[in-house]
Amino acid sequence: MLQLVDVGPRSVDAYREFAPKGLIEALHATARQLRGARVLHLNATAYGGGVSELLRSIVPILNDLGIRAEWRIMRGDAPFFQITKKIHNSLQGASEGLTASDREAYLATSRRNAELLDGDYDFIFVHDPQPAAVRSMHAPGRSRWIWRCHIDTSAPNPDVWAFLRHHLGGFDAAVFTMPQFVPAELPVERVEIIPPAIDPLSPKNMAMSRKTAALVLEWIGIHPERPLITQVSRFDRWKDPLGVVEAFRIVRREIPNLQLALVGSMAFDDPEGWRMHEQIVDAVAGDPSVHLFTNLVGVGNVEVNAFQRLSSVVVQKSIREGFGLVVSETMWKETPIVAGRAGGIPLQMDDAGGLLIETTEQCAEAVLRLLRDRTYACDLARRGHDRVRERFLIPRLVLDELSLCAGLQRSERPALTPSATADGPTAT
Repeated sequence: MLQLVDVGPRSVDAYREFAPKGLIEALHATARQLRGARVLHLNATAYGGGVSELLRSIVPILNDLGIRAEWRIMRGDAPFFQITKKIHNSLQGASEGLTASDREAYLATSRRNAELLDGDYDFIFVHDPQPAAVRSMHAPGRSRWIWRCHIDTSAPNPDVWAFLRHHLGGFDAAVFTMPQFVPAELPVERVEIIPPAIDPLSPKNMAMSRKTAALVLEWIGIHPERPLITQVSRFDRWKDPLGVVEAFRIVRREIPNLQLALVGSMAFDDPEGWRMHEQIVDAVAGDPSVHLFTNLVGVGNVEVNAFQRLSSVVVQKSIREGFGLVVSETMWKETPIVAGRAGGIPLQMDDAGGLLIETTEQCAEAVLRLLRDRTYACDLARRGHDRVRERFLIPRLVLDELSLCAGLQRSERPALTPSATADGPTAT
């Protein structure tokens, strides 16, 4: 069996004070159509990154609604995750392709995971490229399979996309964050657009006073009385942390006591993270105003909550971005944000929350403007909070996914493609 991830209990009714009017009632009504259904969410890692954060909220909510939900993670070694990182980067437009041995290793690991996948599920959500080929190697059965792609696949590397596309034909539906992300020649008939969302009750987003936030940050070396800009993200080239350092240095010419915090989450399925971490360490060596933190040194969800609440400005200087949960997290806390005009970030902001930028120089100018004009910054931040409440909270995401499941349950299954009927273990 694939490893089961433990999650705690969660009451969907606890979200009534946050959710838009009528949303919780709609959620209960849709869930009643699926009561007793078995749902599996399959991804690559139980920690680090947005997918694991989403699943830690979604799965217990489903169980509270009377749906039997599980979260399991695939098995893979370090070389496998180096290959899947190549696939991830290539699907976001990187030129680097896959070697013949890369493809063989990816498929061999996928085959082993298909053999380990057991259970009588009604719906199986497969998240991102890492486990995507498992479906093509699993015997057909009554389960409905959904591929949930969280990344920007609007302009994928053609060779890598052709390789992955061959293994997607057996899915009953595919889910993307934006219509622009749906790649050409997708071999899945049903496509749904469902943006991600944040959980206002998670440790990262739950209420925290400014006094508590200041105590938390002071404990790890931040000076609460000095202005602070922060980027919270994986250490990933697509997040451009080195560009954030450069923008910080431009702004510091005008505001000498400015601090920068780069807060990164190291994940098992992201081997590039350590290499980027080393580059950042070299770039900021000897600068006491730049603070570098990871989840491996005790900076976790509570500390991130404090950073996003107490920062003067949060930066998310993404070059490519599937969605960027940290944008909605920051807006929810009424902190102004400067973010790259990439992927799903403009979808979240739309003239609320902060300022969109494209270059390092624009980033520095926007940060400086928000630091100097606090009335303007606070107005943007308040409007950002309202936008997240209306569109980007977890009950809406669960409702969208359950509506998809209900639709699949009512529909007839199309004929399976040859790639979806490959030899495999006993059907679910």
